[in-house]
Amino acid sequence: MDVTYTRTAIKALRNMPQKDSRAIMTKLENYARGAKQDVKALQGSDLFRLRHGDWRAVFSQDGRVVAVLNVAKRGEVYRR
Repeated sequence: MDVTYTRTAIKALRNMPQKDSRAIMTKLENYARGAKQDVKALQGSDLFRLRHGDWRAVFSQDGRVVAVLNVAKRGEVYRR
């Protein structure tokens, strides 16, 4: 699978600590290749979340593409 990022996700990754953004991007790439990661489905939605410490990446997937929608601290990422 390929990994794509929205503008919101790219902006968030640029503004967070570099070691955390690199770790999240690496985890997403590994997940897209089939490696087991800390990923759970969000209730009441077709979205998933990947956890890295206090950071969360919210994404959708369709079997070919992992589309990262947002990356933020755990208290902020689920707000709409």
